[in-house]
Amino acid sequence: MAQKNIYRVIYINEDEVYELYATNVYNSELYGFVEVETWLFGERSQLLVDPAEEKLKGAFSGVTRSFIPMTSIIRIDEVEQQGAAKISSVKSGTVSSFPRPPVKSDR
Repeated sequence: MAQKNIYRVIYINEDEVYELYATNVYNSELYGFVEVETWLFGERSQLLVDPAEEKLKGAFSGVTRSFIPMTSIIRIDEVEQQGAAKISSVKSGTVSSFPRPPVKSDR
């Protein structure tokens, strides 16, 4: 049986750093985006439940494919084992992020 590749995808989303694992990462046909399929999350049979990972599972439930802007990607690594998905906040420093268009609210 062929070994499945596992990729750790680290990117910035709304001033938070997402670290997730997936089995498929491609250059997208949409210019300026990276396409990510088959997100991997920990098993529900674990005794301890990580609230951040549960939040991410809920956010990505039903998602078959994600298109992430190249400017948001920090790093993509091919790893041997899947780790825990996590969200961390961006620490402010001397580096500023690339300007983004304002988010329109439907409220």
